[in-house]
Parts: sequence; C-alpha cells; structure tokens
Amino acid sequence: MRAAIVTESFLPSLNGVTTSVCHVADQLRSRGHDAVIIAPRAREAMPDTYLGFPVHRITSLPFRQFDIGLPSAEIEQILADAAPDVVHVASPFVIGARGLRAAARLGLPTVAIFQTDMAGYVRHHTPGSAGRATASTTWRWIRRIHSWADLTLAPSSGALADLRAHGVPRTQLWGRGVDTSLFSPAWRADALTRALRRELAPDGERLIGYVGRLAPEKELERLSELADVPHTRLVIVGDGPSRLSVGELLTEAVAASPGRPNRPPVFLGSRTGADLARAYAALDLFVHTGTRETFGQTIQEAGASGVAVVAPRAGGPIDLVTEGQNGHLFDPDLPGSLREAVCRSLASPDHLSELGQRGLERVRDRSWAAVVDHLVEHYEAVAGQRLSAVA
Repeated sequence: MRAAIVTESFLPSLNGVTTSVCHVADQLRSRGHDAVIIAPRAREAMPDTYLGFPVHRITSLPFRQFDIGLPSAEIEQILADAAPDVVHVASPFVIGARGLRAAARLGLPTVAIFQTDMAGYVRHHTPGSAGRATASTTWRWIRRIHSWADLTLAPSSGALADLRAHGVPRTQLWGRGVDTSLFSPAWRADALTRALRRELAPDGERLIGYVGRLAPEKELERLSELADVPHTRLVIVGDGPSRLSVGELLTEAVAASPGRPNRPPVFLGSRTGADLARAYAALDLFVHTGTRETFGQTIQEAGASGVAVVAPRAGGPIDLVTEGQNGHLFDPDLPGSLREAVCRSLASPDHLSELGQRGLERVRDRSWAAVVDHLVEHYEAVAGQRLSAVA
C-alpha cells in the first residue's frame, strides 16, 4: 500500500506522536509499503526524506517548544500528487484537520489516530469555569475533526470510551508497540549502566524514576509525596518547561523531610537510544504521574526493561498496569495514595523483582511489527469500504 502520513509533530521534535509516526514508517518500509510524510516545518534544517520516504514540510509557526503547522492549501496538492491508497492522520488538530478535509475532497480513505487529550490539557491549564468551557469547546472541535475520518483509532480503552462519550463516530482500538530490542533488562549488566547506578545511588539507595516530558500536564508535583520514602532517590529523565519549577519543588521537599533526608533528586535531561535504555535499567521502580495520558508509552518501555511500575488509576495506564501483577495503581484523588503504592512496591526485593518480571512478560508480544500489521489491516478495511462505496 501507499500511505500519506499527515502528522502534527515530527522530527526533530521528540514526543509520543513523533515516536509513533517514526515506528509506523519504519515498519511500513520493512514490509515493502510506500509512504509520504507531511509535517510542520522545523526551526532547523532537516532532511527531506525519512527512511527513503519523502518528507514534505508545511509552513509553521513556533509556539513555545513546538512548531505548529499552518493548515495551508499545499496539503491538498501534496496529497493529490502522492495519490495514496490511504491517508493516515496522526493526532489531528490543525494541519491534520486540513488533511482530513483535503482527503475527503480528493475521495481518499482516511484513518485518524487519536493520541493527545487536548481537551484534558486545556482543562488542566485553565482553572475554574473557563477551563470547563474551553475543554467543552475543544471536544466539539475534536468531534468535528474526527467525524471527517473513515475510522478513528484510540490507543486505550479509556481513550476509546472518551471518544464515544463525546459522540465521535466510527472508533476502534489500536494500541502501541514497544521496542524490546532496545529496552531490555540485559542493560543492567552493561558497564555504563552499572557506573550510572553507582553514581546515582552511592549508598545503595533504591532509585525511583520518571521518564517523559517535564510539563504541567504531567503532574510531576505528585512526586513530592515520595520525598521522605526511606533510602530512596528520585531520578528524572526528560526536559520541558517545568524543569526549573519541578526541580525546586522536589529539592525543597526532600530537604524538608524529617530525620535524615534522602539525597536530592537528580535530573538526567533528555535521553534517547541506548542512553535512555540504560537509564530505565538503572531504576528500581518507575513512577508515572500524569492522569491525562491516552496511553502511557513509557510504562511499556519500563516493562520491557523489567522495571516495576506505579501509575494512576486513570486514563491509558489502566490498560497497562494490573494491580499487584506488574505494578501498583494509585488513586490520583487521594493524597498519600502514590506514596503508599510506592512503599508497597518496595516492600521486599522479591516482590519488586516479581513485578518487573511480569511486566516484561506482558510486553513481549507487543512489538511494533505486530502493531503495524494490525494498522495495515485497518488501512485495507477503509480502502476497501471506499472502493465498495464508489462501485
């Protein structure tokens, strides 16, 4: 098949949308499919191909740390020239919306990937009645956008329920893969991982880690509950606009702990590839804090690394963590629940090891190859439906 992928985010931006698009492109290439990628123009010069697929950069405007593509007429011309069998629209909101409308005018079948809870983010950043009203308006826009797609795919049962509750038609479930060739417990034996572990935990502290973007919607302030968990140290991997505020908050929380305070939290910055895999493998426990995640890819990466997980009983993590099996869930509305779940996880080395082993077993079959095979089946289904309708 030939797919046109219209994405709101792409390299050099690193986030869940970009990562998913890159994995999809990689698997399409390995299976002999063809693709063209339409993405916002980056602030820095970037190659005009990815894995041999053409990358068309749309005029964009910088907004904070993002490049926001403008919904220009060039999208329709690119789609017309590419003549794809299917248009894959990743996390549509701005240029994705224009891509769906352009595909409809051209008679092209479309698959939209719901990946970002924009309404939840808006609600989090806008307090009070204004936030509720803005979130409601955002959901109306999301419903309108996705109504233009032949099929909308949600990454988790929670996201699927949200879409259906807000009247989005033609929805199905499509999960995410994890790169088990990169994320693996085998990294624990690596010399650089062992050195990192000695540096972070010189007195044998148990390392509690978070991996991801440092932004208000990630609710990292919850980690302050863990400041006084005995003989532990917080390890933060990632970067973002909340880096300074989160650093100050957590450092102050640890310093104010009664008795002998733990070592201050350590921030490792953004890491990719083997360096990221080593960071996971150095941890004793992974903690996910955000309650508005449509999936929770870092939970799968921690699981593939053999690391036990604590996550909120909300959103995408509900599909990924089974209480007492591969981790523990905390009640995000109950103060102290996160700390209690972490202490339960660390109660004994055997329990922690068992949680990590079950997490590894749980993701063994969630390869990107299998996930993209399922995606191609969706491509074929909407393309077949469109041909039948024309006939």
